[in-house]
Formats: sequence, structure tokens, C-alpha cells
Amino acid sequence: MKFGIIKERKNPPDRRVVFSPEKLLELKQQFPDVRIKVESSDIRIFSDEAYKNAGLEIAEDVSDCDVLLGVKEVPIDALIPNKKYFFFSHTIKKQPYNRKLIQAILKKNIELFDHETIIKENGARLIGFGRYAGIVGAYNGFRAYGLKNKSFILPKAEKLDSQQELINELQKIALPNIKIILTGNGKVAYGAKEMLDGMNIKKVSVDDYLNKTFNEPTYCLVDVLDYNKRKDGAVINNHDFYNHPENYVSDFMRFGTVTDFFIAGHFYGNGAPYLFTREDAKLPEFKIRLVADISCDVDGPVASTLRASTIEEPLYGYNPQTESEVHYKDKNAIVVMAVDNLPCELPKDASEGFGEMFLQHVIPAFYNNDKEGVLERAKMTENGKLTKRFSYLQDFVDGKE
Repeated sequence: MKFGIIKERKNPPDRRVVFSPEKLLELKQQFPDVRIKVESSDIRIFSDEAYKNAGLEIAEDVSDCDVLLGVKEVPIDALIPNKKYFFFSHTIKKQPYNRKLIQAILKKNIELFDHETIIKENGARLIGFGRYAGIVGAYNGFRAYGLKNKSFILPKAEKLDSQQELINELQKIALPNIKIILTGNGKVAYGAKEMLDGMNIKKVSVDDYLNKTFNEPTYCLVDVLDYNKRKDGAVINNHDFYNHPENYVSDFMRFGTVTDFFIAGHFYGNGAPYLFTREDAKLPEFKIRLVADISCDVDGPVASTLRASTIEEPLYGYNPQTESEVHYKDKNAIVVMAVDNLPCELPKDASEGFGEMFLQHVIPAFYNNDKEGVLERAKMTENGKLTKRFSYLQDFVDGKE
């Protein structure tokens, strides 16, 4: 089996890679028969030289490889027919901007394995960059706080080399006795939590957060049943919420009236109640003045997220009274950080972590006859057709929806 590490070609450039040189050496140790080729790249976080120094082959042409590994979408004209590809295709939710990409993949007889579709039998994702989105999103939120309040200036995350460097910068700042709410119970939320804990911000219970005042900054980590409640008043469990979101209403406002800084690290499922609406944000008791929306669901469950922002221009303001975008320094603005490609700001750590997961969960499947069914579940296309699991995309592919 010959694996090719492909050059990222999407604009704006993405410096991440599936495997660092160090991880590829580990791969070779675990599977001595493996052959690897690394496509030359001048933008990758690890230089061609770093791969060469690890004894790996650098080439301009990877068309002799069986399996090609990338991060972001591969431009249509760069797709090599009859290969196996791994990358984030952004097609599984019928994203219209990538319809032509999935059509080309089928036409070129490519077997596509989307990183998002690499899951356990129970549907839980095995690999992803979520933790790094949480790490950078939390950091960017504090950077926004300093800029808005003119209290401190943090360097941009992309100028720093690692999570530890981000934490080192955060440890230098002084915060007033603000209250921070962090939503979520997955890799994103726990990545953000690592940063709050790295700053030694005190974690408090829901009851204490809602009812007590503190003489230091505090945070509270909340899950879906903390900020949603059943219409009939019954308390069941998370699965009831996931399966029957229509039976719930938002209870987020009890946090909205005591919170200064909201870090949105949750996954929002279709049909779930919005956390806070535009009407909620207009209320005089609504206290949130800064939102780091890592989830970045535009014009959805977090009313202030009017659009995604960029690494270059990560902040904008939301005026709740006019329901419109303003400059983030406007005195009436809720500051919004809604960058939708946060892991790109920490490419070294993100790539190393991703490679670790890929080596643990995906590579063995090529050598053990896919005994866990990882490849079978993840495969979206085969022999020029959608696989059964992804046949729901057929009308989308055909342009009927």
C-alpha cells in the first residue's frame, strides 16, 4: 500500500497536514511494509526539508500512490482518477458550493473517504480538529476582550507556535471578576476548557454560577439539559433531547442575565431550540457583551452570529437593538468572534494531533482487513456511484435539490 501526502491547494492557503514527519516515522515503524511519498509544498507547516531529514521521499508527482491524504477540499482539476482520497469534502450536508466537487469525484471513479465520516459504530467521530478549534476559539475570545476594553493586547494565535505559547500569553493578563459560560460536551468544549484551566480560572457549579457573586473570574461548563428544558417540565436525559428536540424550549436566558463572556463550544442539532434569539438580546437584563462562537452556526442558535469572520478580521460587533452589524468597538456592540477555520491558526499542534488520531484509528484498517468497519462506514463513493450509506445525496448530486 502506497500513501501520498498531498499538497493543500485551496485558497486561502491551509498550512495543516494529515501527518507530521515524526508521525510518518511512527507509521513506518508500526507498518514496515508501508510506502510513503510526500508531495512537495511551500505552504505546509512542516517544510519539505523536515520530511527529507526524516528519510521520507519528497516528490512533485504522487500519481503512483494508492491512497492520497489531504485536509481541505481538493480542486477538481487536481483530482487524480481511480484513487482513494481522504479529505474534508464538505458535501455530506449537501453543501451547494461543493456539488461540482462530488460530481467530479464520481466521474473520475474516486473512492472518497471524508474525514467527517470516519466514525465509530455508534456514530461518534474518531478524528477531527475540534479540540484545536476550542483551544484557539477560547484564546481569540480573550484577545477580543482585551481589544474591546482596551485592557490588554494579546498577539494573534497564528503568530504563536503551540497551545502552550497561547496559555503562556493568557497567563500574563489580568481579568476583572467576569463570569464566563462555556457550552458543550465534546472535543471543542473541552479544548476551550483546557485554556480556561490553563489560566487557573475558577470552575463553579451551575447553582453557584447563577446565584453567587465572586471576587475572581469564574466559568461554568454547561451541557444541553442545563440550557434547555422540556415543555412539560419533565427531566429525562440527553438522549431524549437529541431524539426529541421539539419537546424542549431554551432555558439559556437564566445564564444570559449573569454572563459577561459566552464561549459557544456546543454542537447544534437541527430542530433544537435556539440558545438566545434577537428578541432575547434586546432585553435590558441580557448581560452578555462578548461571544466567541466556535460552533459558528450563522443566523441561527446564537443570534449575534450574523456571519462567519476570518483569521485576518476575526471580530465584528452586533447591535442588538438594530439587529445589525457594527464595529466591535461600538459602545452598544456585543463583540462577536466567529472564525470558522480556527484550527488553521495552530497548524503545528493541530496537524500533530490529527496525525495521532489517524494513525490510531484509520491506518490499521488498511492492514487488518478493516475488522472494525471504519473504512466501510466512511466510504462515500465507489465505482462511480454513491455507497448505500450516502445514497441520500443522490438528488443533490443530480441537481434535483
